[in-house]
Parts: sequence; structure tokens; C-alpha cells
Amino acid sequence: MAPPTPPRASPEPAALAAALRLEAQRLGFDPVGIAAVPGGANLALRNAALERWLQAGYQGGMAWMADPRRRSVETLLPGVRSLLAVGLPYYVAAQRQPGSLLVARYGWGRDYHRVIDSRLRRIGRWLEAQVPGCRWRACVDSAPLLDKAWAEEAGLGWIGKHGNLIHRGRGSWLLIGHLLTTVNLPADQPAEPLCGSCSRCIEACPTGAIREPFVVDARRCLAYHTIENRDALLPGAIASALHGWVAGCDICQDVCPWNQRPLPSSTDPDLQPRPWLLDLRPEQALGWSDAEWDGRLRASSLRRIRPWMWRRNLLAAVDGRGIDP
Repeated sequence: MAPPTPPRASPEPAALAAALRLEAQRLGFDPVGIAAVPGGANLALRNAALERWLQAGYQGGMAWMADPRRRSVETLLPGVRSLLAVGLPYYVAAQRQPGSLLVARYGWGRDYHRVIDSRLRRIGRWLEAQVPGCRWRACVDSAPLLDKAWAEEAGLGWIGKHGNLIHRGRGSWLLIGHLLTTVNLPADQPAEPLCGSCSRCIEACPTGAIREPFVVDARRCLAYHTIENRDALLPGAIASALHGWVAGCDICQDVCPWNQRPLPSSTDPDLQPRPWLLDLRPEQALGWSDAEWDGRLRASSLRRIRPWMWRRNLLAAVDGRGIDP
């Protein structure tokens, strides 16, 4: 009788980390970084900033931001030792048609939650094959995780004054995902902030939503109101400031110097824009039935905006009127 086959030795941590990065890059993620849990001093500062933000009420109606699990990654995966942070660059060099209403770039392609989650799960299964018995969990921004802070900790980029993550070569057009794992991996250096004295995003916001550097008041944010606000009418100050934005807002990113330089245009099939989002006309869209909206928004992150909300936003963007608070 042949002796039992001895268990395969786990790869050396540095080699495993390098192979893990390559696997993530193969699936379209760039940049990629690794952070050690529980993280360093900067992460503790980000947690404290979250508490101040919540106490000020800047979350508006987003009650889920107060989920206590957001403050402790260990509650999402007991025994977690490392975190793989990935960025999916979504900049596409496509042009909106003249006169089109405006939709934030992140919503042009397929629902990024599904795209990132499915790819992270493939990485998780790959990791489990390398280290049998390890555990992992894929997280997109719908998970109660301080995602931008962990991406900063893993070296993907720094959190800009507009609250978005910025990478030297990709700007702030990055969708973020994380893979938590019980495998102990060598960590990358946290990113250093490079906004300097620039305040373009603060000055460009039409409603003053960026109350101070790094502090965004959702109650004043066009993106929050066009996506999350479930009231029948938008506040008057928001409606009068839309200037064509009906689903999200990219103003603070459009003016960022890190987005002004030539950027690589994504060729990822899942990120290519749906043509109707680049040529959205109110005279047509206001006539679409709920079923037509449902068909156009299939597998889109913009499905969160209900058909009646699209009509509300369209009307507000056209006539600039809402309801005064």
C-alpha cells in the first residue's frame, strides 16, 4: 500500500503575494495592493474622522454608514490577517453628445458591484487553491467596510479633498474592491497624500458640499440627491444647481488636476458606455414607461435610481425647480 501523499506546503508569503497581485492584474485590476490587519495609525485617524462625520449628520439619509462593522474589519471575517485592495479603472475616452443630460461616468457600463464581486471571488478561489483551508471574503462598496481608507492603507492611492481615492496614473476614476483573507501576507506601504494646497474640487462644487478638505456633506451633494434622496421633489438649492446632472455628479473629479492629464482609456467590455447614457434627452426619456426604464437599466448600478426618481431628476434638471427646504 502506497504511503499517503503529504499535504502540499503553502507558498512562501512574498511569492504568494506577488502571484496574488498578478492574478488580480490578469482579471483587469490596476492598481493592486495589500494591507495588513488591523492597519496602521492612519487607519485609526480615518475611523475617528468617520465618527466626526456621522456626528455632524453629513451622512444625510444613508443610515447604513453608521453600521458598527465599518469600524472593525475583523467583524466581516473573523481571523482576517490581510486585505487585498484592487482598483478597477473606469475612465473611458467617450464623449457625451452635445445637449445631452449628464450621468456620472461610474454608471456608464455594467453594474460595477457585480463585475468586481465576481472577479474578486475568482481571486478568492484561486487563493484557496494555493492555501487550502484559508478563508476569504469579497467586499465591494456595498459592504460595511471603510473601503477608501483600506485602499489608501494598501497603497492604491490617497484620499483626495473631494473624498475620492486618487492614483498617480489613473486619477480618481477608480472603482474599489477588497478581498479579506486569513492568510498572512506582506503589506505594501500606505499611500502618501499629494493634493498639496490645491482646492479646485472645493471651489468647483456648485452647492458647497465639500465643507472643508476631505469632508463631504451628503445633504448638499448633487450625487446624493439624484441617487439616494427618495423625496418626491428635490430641495430647491439642489434642483437649481443641477445644470444637467440627473444621475450622480463628476464635477469635483472633472476639475481635479490628476484627472486633467492624459489617462489610459479602459477597453474592458464591462465598462464600455451604453449609448443612451451619452445621449440622454429629456423630451424622450420623460416618455419612457417604467418597463422601458427597467430594460435600459438592466445590470446597471444606476438601477438604484427608480423610474419615478429619473423623472423627478429630469424635470428638475430641465426647469431648475424643486421644493424649498
